[in-house]
Amino acid sequence: MPPENTVVLTTAGALPRALRGLPTVQLDEVSGTESVDAAIERYRRLVIVGGDADLARVLTRLMRVDRLDVEVAYVPPRRTPATAAYRLPAGWRAARRARRGTAAAVPLVRDDAGTALVGAGRWLPVDGATTVRGEGIVDDAALFAGDVAGALIQPIATAPGLRAGIPAPNGRVRRWVTGRAAQLGTTGALVVRDGVYGTRTVKKSTFYRHIQDWLLVR
Repeated sequence: MPPENTVVLTTAGALPRALRGLPTVQLDEVSGTESVDAAIERYRRLVIVGGDADLARVLTRLMRVDRLDVEVAYVPPRRTPATAAYRLPAGWRAARRARRGTAAAVPLVRDDAGTALVGAGRWLPVDGATTVRGEGIVDDAALFAGDVAGALIQPIATAPGLRAGIPAPNGRVRRWVTGRAAQLGTTGALVVRDGVYGTRTVKKSTFYRHIQDWLLVR
């Protein structure tokens, strides 16, 4: 991608060497929406330097303004759940790929609140409880019924779009269920999206593949 078509959106200080010289915009909670809106009007490729929550925030905005035709490159300082999900490098390797890589369509996973998910979503207990009580379903397959310590939902880079599982005490998931949508009905749970905790208890929650893919630079 020619430099004049690329902009860096960053929450970091110093940039990797491969990205220096590119137009750069600081991305923060206050000006984030305005920064993304201005960038997508002028540039064809956005390079996100930050963490999974920053990437998800940019994708959420692109989805809401119907601009998923914009290419997105991800440059986290270290490996994250999103780099694992999409098999991406981190650090200087990610920066070099952001400049030289080619964009390809991958499934975009979102939730029923209209927020994109790029690395890991969770359903966790609330109000001092130790378990989530209810039922989890992935498409037509049962994920759990009854009480579980929590559930993990991850995007995958190919169809059908996501997978979900119940972590063991050591954090590992022994059985993944893949599908297009993961749904929860519960007496009460907390939703976590890419490390960002929800602010209210929910009785229902759904993560699902959006009708349009996003363009990931790899």
